[in-house]
Amino acid sequence: MDKIVKDNRAPVSQKPLVMAKVDKDAIGATVGIEINGNPYKVMLGTTILEACRENNIHVPTLCYHEDLCLAGVCRVCVVEVEGMNTLQAACTFPIINKVKVRTTSEKVRKARRHVLDLMLSEHYGECYSCHRNGNCELQKLAKEYGVDSYKFGHIQERRYKIDRSSYAVVRDMDKCILCKRCVRTCIDLQEVGVLEAINRGDKTKITTFMDKPLAEVVCISCGQCINRCPTGALKANDPSDEIWNVIDDPSKHVVIQTAPSPRAAIGEEFGLPAGISMTKQMNRALKMIGFDKVFDTNFSADLTIMEEGTELLLRLKKKLVEGDNNVRLPQFTSCSPGWIKYIEHFYPEYLDYLSTCKSPQQMFGAVIKTFYANENKIDPANIVTVALMPCSAKKFECNRPEMNASGFKDVDYGLTTRELAQMIREAGLFLPDLPPDTFDEPFGEASGAGLIFGATGGVMEAALRTAYELVTGRVVPFENLDILPCRGFDGVKQASVKLENVKPEWSFLEGVDLNFMIAHGTANAKKVMEALVRGELSNIHFIEVMACPGGCLGGGGQPIPTSPEIRKKRAEAIYQEDAGLPVRKSHENPHITYIYEKFLTEGPCGHLSHKLLHTHYVKRGKYIG
Repeated sequence: MDKIVKDNRAPVSQKPLVMAKVDKDAIGATVGIEINGNPYKVMLGTTILEACRENNIHVPTLCYHEDLCLAGVCRVCVVEVEGMNTLQAACTFPIINKVKVRTTSEKVRKARRHVLDLMLSEHYGECYSCHRNGNCELQKLAKEYGVDSYKFGHIQERRYKIDRSSYAVVRDMDKCILCKRCVRTCIDLQEVGVLEAINRGDKTKITTFMDKPLAEVVCISCGQCINRCPTGALKANDPSDEIWNVIDDPSKHVVIQTAPSPRAAIGEEFGLPAGISMTKQMNRALKMIGFDKVFDTNFSADLTIMEEGTELLLRLKKKLVEGDNNVRLPQFTSCSPGWIKYIEHFYPEYLDYLSTCKSPQQMFGAVIKTFYANENKIDPANIVTVALMPCSAKKFECNRPEMNASGFKDVDYGLTTRELAQMIREAGLFLPDLPPDTFDEPFGEASGAGLIFGATGGVMEAALRTAYELVTGRVVPFENLDILPCRGFDGVKQASVKLENVKPEWSFLEGVDLNFMIAHGTANAKKVMEALVRGELSNIHFIEVMACPGGCLGGGGQPIPTSPEIRKKRAEAIYQEDAGLPVRKSHENPHITYIYEKFLTEGPCGHLSHKLLHTHYVKRGKYIG
């Protein structure tokens, strides 16, 4: 734990950055297993739990999660294995020889019930007031195993103070069942290392360094721990009561912007399968709830592409033409607040590699309280801006003290997909039954390029659609504008686009291979950063980093549960919606053209756009708005 204070990075490896995939089917043989008297064939090394799931045999779990390494600590998945005196954890038992397994028996049933009774004896509170009521894995198993009393008692007083210090994440350790999913998420999946289990036996608890509040440690606010917690021990810091108050205040003009990822996932909160986009039904729900205007964050994603793409081209010109060695390349994207916190904590000496662009959320907030307020003759002091985001780190971002370029707090509240779903239910609405509705003007139309920001690689694909055309005057050479090298869920991707027959003003880029990289999840971001530290990225021009696995569609505010398959389905919904839009390039969005003609008249990266839409990072971690 001492490493967390000063430097959480592992020693720099001398090995080059590797992006290889191992094909499990190519290296393993099959082995027989008998489950409940029925024979099956599985790959050598498959666990009993995996074998059961492959064959639709139910085995309950609490510590297991598809995204995480195995732990075997909860013991809910115990099964009988012939020839062994004790029950075995199905999630960690590898099949290397033929075995006979029973997943259901008196011994198994009583053991699982005993484990649940012990967990419930340490679980404070009741389900009615818990935010996970109806979507709690412990609650579900208690019902499944017929728990109707507290066999070993039930604690009546709190042992731990709820940690509400973070703008993003709330921790209630009285609801923790010590499954260590949050620990494995933070250490293994994200490689941040904020959480750890300390002590032993009944003294074990999950804590931070020196038991400090989350706001005082290196938490990046990504919320990935929330998405994998099986109970109510972790949740996002919910502002919905405050939002209801301003909606009900007639003196306030309440505006909401909606990011692309929530629309691809919110249906899951209402029982729909993953992969069904609910954009237009969500618009209707927001208007019925009482928001005065419903705008599309994809507009400011298009704005981000114009600013960030221009910034990259200007950096390339300064570096290649003017010979300015102070220009930092590769340029990193800056629209993921969890990624920004990560690089601030662990690589502050590399902050000037970041684009100075704010995220689409913060750009929109500044535009609403300046341009929109002026156009509609509304006092910005009476405008309340709400951002519907898939991300818990957006709550932290909007509360950064430097995010006030409009002269006011640019974005007042960050609202997650889960929290909006609860507000919709509270309003007595069932989202799938609502008729479709449009976004409001003047920010109701956006491009497919802005939409695909929601998936890992989407920012890069959107940038290439515009940058290539601005430099060459031609459409990017990929069928249907689908830049497939940017897509998919490999941890780190690398590709290039050759610039040929460029416009005269960009002649210095003639024949240049524009090299780019994409990483999602901060464990993969660490690989990229360590490659940068070793000097291996000198030929790379542009790097997209998203803090969450899968990008924004896997954000810490998205519906629970999450899994690789669910994230894949959400991505498919985003790309399908992009393919059907009339405008698919940011620079062709008519609202973008309008705002540069009427307001940001100096164009992208001009004086006013820099004031409202950019921040400035310098070395040694100092952040200047």
